[in-house]
Amino acid sequence: MAVLVVEDEAGITAFLRRGLESAGFAVLSESGGRAGALAAQREDVELVILDLGLPDLPGEQVLARIRAARPALPVIVLTAKDAVADRVANLEAGADDYVVKPFSFTELLARVRARLRQPAQPSSVVLSAGGLTLDVRTRRVRVLDEHGAAGREVALSSREFALLETLLRHPGQVLSQVQLLDRVWGYDFDGASNVVETCVRHVRRKVGAERIETVRGAGYRLVA
Repeated sequence: MAVLVVEDEAGITAFLRRGLESAGFAVLSESGGRAGALAAQREDVELVILDLGLPDLPGEQVLARIRAARPALPVIVLTAKDAVADRVANLEAGADDYVVKPFSFTELLARVRARLRQPAQPSSVVLSAGGLTLDVRTRRVRVLDEHGAAGREVALSSREFALLETLLRHPGQVLSQVQLLDRVWGYDFDGASNVVETCVRHVRRKVGAERIETVRGAGYRLVA
């Protein structure tokens, strides 16, 4: 199993390789976006560290290609873009974590280990609660009709899907914004960020506002 580093700065790649190999990881590297997107499809790659400023293909497009080919592969974005808007955009697009340059290798290593500790999803799991069904494998979500029949299918972004999956795994349980940030975004956002509220609003619009309840001062829960 290996960590794939997609980074065009040779010095940073060498630095990451030394640190990761010292920590016991096998390391693969690519300096271009197209090559990186292809390398991420290798079965032995278990995590990607992805730079955004790549010469031949923007990192955002590389991320999209990785997500299309391997939806569950952990991707940590490593970039000099430190604006909150950039962080939110990339996390919404499917990144699992976001580290800004210059960075502490110790922190990055901790984030890599945290991502790899998370259990892989079963090959086929269908979650059902609150008039919704969510298939983890096919990433399909359906809103059931009043008789419990299949109803309509809704399209969710990667982050919206992860949020709804988290709520469906805890039906009736109140999850705080901190818990949702940790489980869905994996990033310690500034307390003033409204990224959770925004994502909940988008999911409500697609599956029905009545299905996700706001518990004032506590968080959100799926109405089971």
